Parts: sequence; C-alpha cells; structure tokens
Amino acid sequence: MKQIIILTVNNKVYEIAVAPNRTLTQVLREDLNLTGTKEGCGIGDCGACAVIMDGRPVNSCLVLAVQANGSDITTIEGIAEREKLHPVQQAFVEHGAIQCGFCTSGMIISAKSLLDKKPKPSELEIREAISGNLCRCTGYQKIVEAIMDASQKMKK
Repeated sequence: MKQIIILTVNNKVYEIAVAPNRTLTQVLREDLNLTGTKEGCGIGDCGACAVIMDGRPVNSCLVLAVQANGSDITTIEGIAEREKLHPVQQAFVEHGAIQCGFCTSGMIISAKSLLDKKPKPSELEIREAISGNLCRCTGYQKIVEAIMDASQKMKK
C-alpha cells in the first residue's frame, strides 16, 4: 500500500505516493527525474547517491523514501545558482577532478556539505569528508585540490 509523503527537494515541495520499500534514490531518479543522483552499489558503500538531507550528507540508497517524509533534500541539481555553478562544481571543472563523472555528484555533495560546516578545512578533513565516496578513475588528488581551491574561493 502506497503512502503519501512530502519532500522539499531543491527548495521545491513535492507530494508523492510511494511504496514502503522504495528508496530515496529511486524516488529522486524515477519520480522526480533528478538523475544527477546516481545509484552505484545500492548498499551505501560508494557514495554515488549522496544527497544532503536536513543539513547532512546521506547515502540516499540507504534511506527509504518514507523515512525522508518531511525532510529538506538537496541534490546535485540544486546546488548551482541558476546558470552559475557552485564554487565546488567550478573547482572540479577547473582542476580536472572529473574523470568518467559517475562519482562526481556524490563527491560534490560531500564536499559542499563539508564546506557548509567548515569553510576552511584541512586536507585531512577533506579526505575524511569524502572517504565514503569511491572513485575508480583517479587517485583523489585532483578532487582534494579542487575542494581546497573551492574553500579558498567561497564567501563565508
């Protein structure tokens, strides 16, 4: 039996009927057509599905949509300001921190969440913040450099 839930996603309110076994990833991708959130492993190990839920990063594949009822969610589609990329997104482009791109949205979400809480993190803090995000294409150095650069350019 489906349950009606209310989600605020990227500052827009949605009322959706969902089956109790559907994940937040499935609802975001299939019902709201927000396909920037990727489903990689489906068990919370890779971080490709990361979103910010009520101010903290979560793996949306581990959250049932009904558990997110009433939550405020930010996806990769919601962090740019109109046509202007978020500083983390821009830094990823400038530093070549994007290889195949599959992990990128989760990495950027984790980085944004860190910088929202700690605008000037150390390299160790950055590495800890993205430790739940796996990238198969790179050694993470360009990603860390991009986040460091973004932290220097962001206004806080």
